Amino acid sequence: MSRRLFRAPLTWVAVAVLGVGAAFGLYWFQPWKVVTDNQVDEQLSEVDAAPAGTTPTDAPGGTPTGTTPAGTTPTTPATGTPAGSPTSTRPVVVSRGEFVSHEHDTSGTARIVRTADGGHRLELVGLDTSNGPDLKVWLTDQPVRTGRAGWGVFDDGRRVELGRLKGNKGDQAYAIPSGTDPAGLTSVAIWCQRFAVSFGAAPLVPVG
Repeated sequence: MSRRLFRAPLTWVAVAVLGVGAAFGLYWFQPWKVVTDNQVDEQLSEVDAAPAGTTPTDAPGGTPTGTTPAGTTPTTPATGTPAGSPTSTRPVVVSRGEFVSHEHDTSGTARIVRTADGGHRLELVGLDTSNGPDLKVWLTDQPVRTGRAGWGVFDDGRRVELGRLKGNKGDQAYAIPSGTDPAGLTSVAIWCQRFAVSFGAAPLVPVG
């Protein structure tokens, strides 16, 4: 009797449906990513700006970087060009912030860098978050909120997608499309597009 039941067409249909459902579930949720990491170690910009609230020193005796004797004009180390002039070729941090956790524990620093050619790029420094399906890097105009109230706000307003997240751990950089005004983009989110939720986000606070 059981052998006859196994041969019945409806049984084979049920087995096929279960198989398709299991395959779709594996594709959709990709559960193996919860226990695997993708490490990225890209070279980041050597920038002039220091994190807000700090005074870097590079001389004996703790002389603050960039200080010059009274009556002189500060210059960039590489070219001797007056600092801040249009011909300066040093990358500069224009905004930055620390990641806060949303659906997954997330830490690290996000910063927007104005490059030597006048363009901009987003750099993620020491990012540490969870791996997951369909993760994107977004610049948005939405505020960063802690707790569940901040999980789903980043698709509500203006956003610029910079591409897929290269790795859930490590240093990485993303070009910001030319013509984008970074002044109006106040946050960066690691966005899971498949489930419309933020893994973590960082406010972008102007530096200087």
